[in-house]
Parts: sequence; C-alpha cells; structure tokens
Amino acid sequence: MVKESVMTSRLPPLYALRAFEVAARYGSFTVAAQNLCITQSAVSRHVKTLEDHLGAPLFERKGPKLALTDTGRLLAHELERSFNAIENACATARRPKGTLRVKAPSTITMRWLMQALESFQAANVTDRVQLTSAWMDLDTVDFRNEPFDCAVLLSNGDFPKDWNFIKLFDEWLVPVCAPSVYGKGPWGIEHLALAELIHPSRDCRDWRRWLERQGEGDAVDWNEGKRFDTLELGMTAAAGGHGVSIGDLALVGPQLKDGSLVLPIRTAVRTGDSYYLIWSQRNPEHYLLERVRTFLLANVPVIPAADILMLD
Repeated sequence: MVKESVMTSRLPPLYALRAFEVAARYGSFTVAAQNLCITQSAVSRHVKTLEDHLGAPLFERKGPKLALTDTGRLLAHELERSFNAIENACATARRPKGTLRVKAPSTITMRWLMQALESFQAANVTDRVQLTSAWMDLDTVDFRNEPFDCAVLLSNGDFPKDWNFIKLFDEWLVPVCAPSVYGKGPWGIEHLALAELIHPSRDCRDWRRWLERQGEGDAVDWNEGKRFDTLELGMTAAAGGHGVSIGDLALVGPQLKDGSLVLPIRTAVRTGDSYYLIWSQRNPEHYLLERVRTFLLANVPVIPAADILMLD
C-alpha cells in the first residue's frame, strides 16, 4: 500500500495532463476549454496545478498569446502520443467481436480492395471487416498508435523486423487517357511530348520513372501538367478527357474493358514497388486475418498483359 501511494503521488492529476495537452495542441486556453466542455478559467487552473506539481513553467504567457517552454514542448509531445495510445486502446476494447480493422490508401481502396472485402463479407456474413481508407503520400501505418490489425500498403518491401507481410501484386505504371484524347493513334513519345500530362503525385515521380526507365527522360517535359494527390484522381481526370495520366496497369483493367480509358503507348514499367498485406508481430493475430489473406491472394486484380510491352 505504501508503494502504491508513493507511485500515485508522483503522477500529476489526469485532468490536468489532459487540459495541458489540449491547450498545447491548439495554443489556446479558449479552444481547449471548448474541446473539453469546461470553462477557460478551469483550463488555466488545471495547467497551473500541473506546473505546481512539476515545479516548472509550461507556457510563456505574453498577453493573449501562449508559447510553450522547452519543458512544455517535451511534455506536450509525449502526452500527445500517450493519449493517442489510450484512445486506440479504448477503441480496441469497444470494437464489436469479430471485427478485423484494415487500413489502406485511397486508390487501392477504390480500385480493388473495397470490392474484394465486400465479396469476402458476403461469403462470411457472421464476420466483419472494417476498412479505413486514408490519403498517404507515402503509404505507412503505425500499429502502436493507430487502431488497425493489418494494412494494405504500396511499398518496396523494406518493412520493420517486427512486421509480417505477404506480397499481393506488383505495381506497373502505364500511360492512360480517354479515347477522345487518344484519337486514331498509334502514339509515340513525340505525341506524348505534345500532350497535357496529368500527374498522380505532386512531385511528378511516376511520369519521371516511366520516362527514365525507357531512356526518354529528356524527350518529354515531365515537370509540366496538372498535379493531383493520388493515382485514383489522376486516372479519373484522364477518363474525363483532361489529359494523359500515369495509371497502375493492375488497377485500370475494368476501365480498359469498358472503353473509358485506353493505353496511348502500350508500354508498362515495373517500379519495384508492390502492394503488400502487413500486420505486426507485436499484436495477437486476429482470427480473421488468415482467411482474409487467403481470400485476397485468390482475388488479386488481373493484369491485362496482352499486346503490352512489360519492362521489368
């Protein structure tokens, strides 16, 4: 009992820690009070309680403006991570029994994964897969601080040692456009140099990789054109007749089949990246995961490779 009392006395009150963390995040006692549904004076008192407990100032008060001290910045950073971990733990405890939580980037979600998981659930009506789609410039997941059991990510396969993974399928980049943009073809690099390029990433990396792989990096001004955040947006803009985008050959099959997209140059380039299903060794493996793995591997997109030059 004595040890427990000593340990408890070392910790500041939880309400004071939470009030400080929210005030530090927003840089405002007023906004913190609105988020916590308490008064501004209550937030101020809680922060003062914490400062007294720690024996150090956490904010520099300059009129209406708040600035964190060095101690305040360090504490705020650690508290943000800690409260996120607590929130994720509570989300895990609250989740319905049998729910597998999956994270995936937006393009693979819209182009394949959502339909695949809906088909899985139709065949497994007593189980539930909860899919969360997120925009990610570089695909990533943090199993310690995010409430997911597994994720589908585009990667070169260089994962942390405590992650398990299986490769689902490779990424192949290929130019795509609407039939109205393509015209009567066939196209060469000189046609591409005159076209309006659509970039699925702001740094233009996909067009650059596709051109350089063929030794044509200087033949087309790949810095020009419209820029979007995802392959999904780039391929959608291309289907709307707004130019020529880079697409993922594995994900444009349905649009090639229905004629809303065509390949103006029938050369696909393998990037070295692939789509992987990953999960952490640190977490107990969800009983649904093996069945979902098996289903996804059996239902990967079919690459329409006929009459297409594949540069590995």
